[in-house]
Amino acid sequence: MTRSITESLLDVLADAGARDVFGIVGDVINPFVNGVIRDPRFRWITVRHEEHAGYAASAQSQLSGAIGVCAGTAGPGALHLINGLYNAKAEGAGVVAITGQVPRSERGSDYHKEMDLTKVFDDVCAYQAIIESPAQMPRMAELAVQKALTERVVTRIEIPADVIVQDTVSDHYARPVVPAWPVTAPEPELLAKAAEIINAGKRVTLYCGVGCRGVREDVLALAERIGAPVAHTLRGKEVFEPIEGPIVGMTGNIGNPAGLHAVSDCDVLVMLGTDFPYDEFLPDGRPIIQVDRQLDHIGRRAPVTLGIAADLGATVRALLPMLGEGRSAPFRDTLVKLRDRWLRHMTEQASLTRTDEPLHPQLFARAISEAAEPDALFGIDVGECTVWLARQMDMSGDRRMVSGFNHGAIGSGFPVALGAAALHPDREVWALCGDGGFAMSMPDFVTAVRYGWPIKVVVLNNSEFGFVKMEMETSGMPHDFEATGLVNPDFAAFAKSCGGDGVRVEHADEILPAIARAKASDKPFIIDAVVSSGELVMPPKIKVGEAWGFGMSKIKEGLLGVRGDHEVWENWRAEYKATLG
Repeated sequence: MTRSITESLLDVLADAGARDVFGIVGDVINPFVNGVIRDPRFRWITVRHEEHAGYAASAQSQLSGAIGVCAGTAGPGALHLINGLYNAKAEGAGVVAITGQVPRSERGSDYHKEMDLTKVFDDVCAYQAIIESPAQMPRMAELAVQKALTERVVTRIEIPADVIVQDTVSDHYARPVVPAWPVTAPEPELLAKAAEIINAGKRVTLYCGVGCRGVREDVLALAERIGAPVAHTLRGKEVFEPIEGPIVGMTGNIGNPAGLHAVSDCDVLVMLGTDFPYDEFLPDGRPIIQVDRQLDHIGRRAPVTLGIAADLGATVRALLPMLGEGRSAPFRDTLVKLRDRWLRHMTEQASLTRTDEPLHPQLFARAISEAAEPDALFGIDVGECTVWLARQMDMSGDRRMVSGFNHGAIGSGFPVALGAAALHPDREVWALCGDGGFAMSMPDFVTAVRYGWPIKVVVLNNSEFGFVKMEMETSGMPHDFEATGLVNPDFAAFAKSCGGDGVRVEHADEILPAIARAKASDKPFIIDAVVSSGELVMPPKIKVGEAWGFGMSKIKEGLLGVRGDHEVWENWRAEYKATLG
């Protein structure tokens, strides 16, 4: 049976559970886009920048466990996908990128839009299917899709302009896509060794990541058995909330003291489903057990004593009856008290009675968390937004969050919310964005308007790259408004000009009414939240070098102020009000 190249490719994508294809139409991929639009199994979603197509596809894969799909034409259209695809790679999303290429006969002639995309995409893609002839379909597409689905990686399918218009005459290699890896049980001798190490400890900590999704109760049963505290990564937040019982929270610069001490003061660390990248917050000089389905995760962040590459749930359940009871309970109980003090402090910081202006960003984060639906989806920008997510927002129940937590690219909060809204139009979707990040992605606000997705966008508007400002100050550099300062539009007025709605909030008593308006709106809605640029994001433990750097920064700023730099005095006033107000 003869079918077009596009039809053959769409059959493979549909078999893997794909539905939405994000991208921008253009020359080489026009036949593919035309096929997507005419296939009732799919929906073509036009974005205003291909980078956002990559982000949206990444979000869909993270939320669904299936693949996300994005597309860009030859040359620049393909290049624009890159940053969104790097986000997918860093977050462990399975994404298939469809790109065009110049005609084969023009290769090497410096043809219009010609570039070696294989070289360009080599680092971000785990596999690239270069379709040079119709006979390679559907086999090459199946390899790319299968790898993205089961290995949670980025792959690319490239089809030249003179190939994509042809037909394929054989389905000889067509096969169903295998949906998932098989469940692998740990070897008995590894379990025995793990039990021996854990039973010898008196301060055992379980440090858990997003790989614990689906096995939360098994992990908590393990913690209860040995009396251990449970610390978690940022991405593990949506698995281990609410913070109660043995769960003590996060470590790292945006964590809390209890989570920090749980990991740093233990005598045995058990890492479960985490690839936490900041090795300076992981201990050495004591036994570390790491359990992960992916072998390449084991031992690359910390000096592991015992690595177990197996299914996490099967490992925990098999290990449970081999362990003694309660030896770590005193250690856990001390940390729980420390956690509770921290939580009370966070509640005080987010109180709506703190009416200082510009407003504290914590007020918005906590109020949104309390007002959002139990199954709300959150797109989170990087920088200070991530801090307020970690410290003020609750991801318990069926709530989910997506971002560029590992990739760290500013501007990710809104485009991942687009992917979430497209995937789950029946669920409430919030995007928590910084003003710098949203300004990078704001053209695609009209995409939400076009498709009728009532995303609620909160722009924390402090006219500053706030997290960068803090990084500069802790490294000893004085505040430099030319580097970090921003001149912003009225974001609420922008929302209305695009066909959405919005409101600007400058006073504490306006916060809850604005959130209520956003929730009730059937249009995309922007809350332009005017907040302080002086909020100091303090880590749970301040290093000597950071304190010295911050002090030197203030000395240098003072000298600049004496010389007539009035922005220095404004910055000091903002920091004083934010910290002591």
